[in-house]
Amino acid sequence: MPDRIRLLVRRLGVMMIHQPQRFSDAHFAPVLARFVQRQPLVHCMTNDVVQNVTANVLLALHASPAMVIDPDEATQFAAMADALLINVGTLTRDRRDAMLAAVQAANAAQKPWVLDPVAVGALRLRSEFCQQLLALRPAAVRGNASEILALAQQGAGGRGVDSQHQAEAALEAARELAQKHQTLVAISGEVDYVTDGHKTLSIAGGSALMTRVVGTGCALSAVVAAFCSLPGDRRDNVASACRIMTLAGERAAAQTAAPGSFATLFIDALWQLAQEARA
Repeated sequence: MPDRIRLLVRRLGVMMIHQPQRFSDAHFAPVLARFVQRQPLVHCMTNDVVQNVTANVLLALHASPAMVIDPDEATQFAAMADALLINVGTLTRDRRDAMLAAVQAANAAQKPWVLDPVAVGALRLRSEFCQQLLALRPAAVRGNASEILALAQQGAGGRGVDSQHQAEAALEAARELAQKHQTLVAISGEVDYVTDGHKTLSIAGGSALMTRVVGTGCALSAVVAAFCSLPGDRRDNVASACRIMTLAGERAAAQTAAPGSFATLFIDALWQLAQEARA
């Protein structure tokens, strides 16, 4: 075979490997059933704006949320919980120290933890801290496209918490991050993506109304942390976390076109999905 043809075949093979694969609801259903049965305890070190929403989302799914932030208590609790969420949305220096202590305790206890790099990029404190955290090997990173690009040092971040990029624009950066730090990276957008750097899953669905209420993205990160505590393929588990949120968004949006009622219906839809999984 001529070298030119051999090179073309190799390139086509790489493209096929990197082509995202559609995540099937057939994989999602058994993962959700295991989740509802396990009812994980999730230590949420998250931002002040979304604590109530995050707690309600986890409760609707039959998980148990806890918001422990004192450095000494956070260190103790991170080792007790099934999973830890680190969300830097309202980061302070004191909170940074507490989060770092909790991550170290979670690693020592071999408990998974998830990084949500909210608004990383333009602001120095959170940008430097998130780079420090990446070196401590999170089980997963969940962010929007602008956050993932900034985390990979390929962009300046979005406009506050809002992404300025489509999810597809961050796919290569996500793959590089996943490979470099041996983690999973989940990108949220009109289509969600989950990659380990080698295989990428796409998760369709959701509703534009999910961007018009506070906390759906941050709550997703807490759900991702909870699903990381499950046995089995962690990539499928994280994709399942994304899918349950998009599916709840679809169900809620089918009943309303306004954000206020959507927020309530979204929690109800999560509860109904969890109930169906128990049946």
